[in-house]
Amino acid sequence: MKMKKFINDPAQLTSELLEGFAIAHGDTISVSPERLVTRVEPKSTDKVALVTLGGAGHEPALSGFVGKGMLDISVVGDIFAAPGPPAVLEALKQANRDAGVLFVVLNHAGDVLSANMALQMAEAQGMKVTKVLTHEDIAAGPDAPEEDRRGLVGCVPLYKVAGAAAEAGKSLEEVAAIAERFNSNMATLAVAMKAATHPATGEALFELPDDEMEIGMGQHGEAGTGPCPVRTADQTAAIMMERLVKAVDAKSGDRLLVILNGAGATTLMELYIVLRGAKKYLDEQGIKIAASRVGEVLTVQEMAGFQMCVAKMDDELMELWRAPCNTPAWTVA
Repeated sequence: MKMKKFINDPAQLTSELLEGFAIAHGDTISVSPERLVTRVEPKSTDKVALVTLGGAGHEPALSGFVGKGMLDISVVGDIFAAPGPPAVLEALKQANRDAGVLFVVLNHAGDVLSANMALQMAEAQGMKVTKVLTHEDIAAGPDAPEEDRRGLVGCVPLYKVAGAAAEAGKSLEEVAAIAERFNSNMATLAVAMKAATHPATGEALFELPDDEMEIGMGQHGEAGTGPCPVRTADQTAAIMMERLVKAVDAKSGDRLLVILNGAGATTLMELYIVLRGAKKYLDEQGIKIAASRVGEVLTVQEMAGFQMCVAKMDDELMELWRAPCNTPAWTVA
């Protein structure tokens, strides 16, 4: 079937997307020729900078979270593709400062390859950079090796807490420690019901029969735990939340951040009903929802499904979560 999208030349997708993004949010961000999305009002150089990278096509992630209280620079690759090392190195150069740079990388092969090459060159030039690799997807099992666990929507709440810590003037060592504490206490699981198409080719990323869904599928159609019959909202929430609670070792009395991230074609109606089911499950376990966020954070074009992310929260993380920020996709007054 012919792809139905409002685009022009598929070869110009990313550049035209970024041009429109800059028109919409020029009061907060700017876009450079190297496809670096940066803050219009730079952070003081005595505070730690946050840099990330990733392919376009997942809007509002990742560049929608550039701004006060979150990211300083996002390096944008082509649709679903990592940017090259030269652009990443340029971002690290622009962010470089005595306070240092926290470099947040999602665990996908292309992102990791570009990030590691740029990091090696940055360190050879004497830059002070600390990398944090997000790998919270538990589809391969919570005890799977780090390299087998993908980075999903959990990168965004990590930007939030680490960005707030940096904005508060904490050192690179302190910001990195907070980021890693959050990283090690979060888990994400995705479910898909219908495939997205790649907007540059019109090809479906995967195929699923109308009466099936797949829990654990990655954001580009990577294999999950296998297809199963479509479940109700409450059944799906319980299946996913049971695995997530076990993965973060949450017990009665613990507080969880819960994020339901729509993948692009799942309505808010559905997501709110799933959140209700998630709370029902947690109430039965004596676990409290400390905070929640529902909506499209990291999408995959018109994929139907969502990612459920949980993180164990303490008082310091909650304070950072509630701290002010101002970005195109996330504002806390």
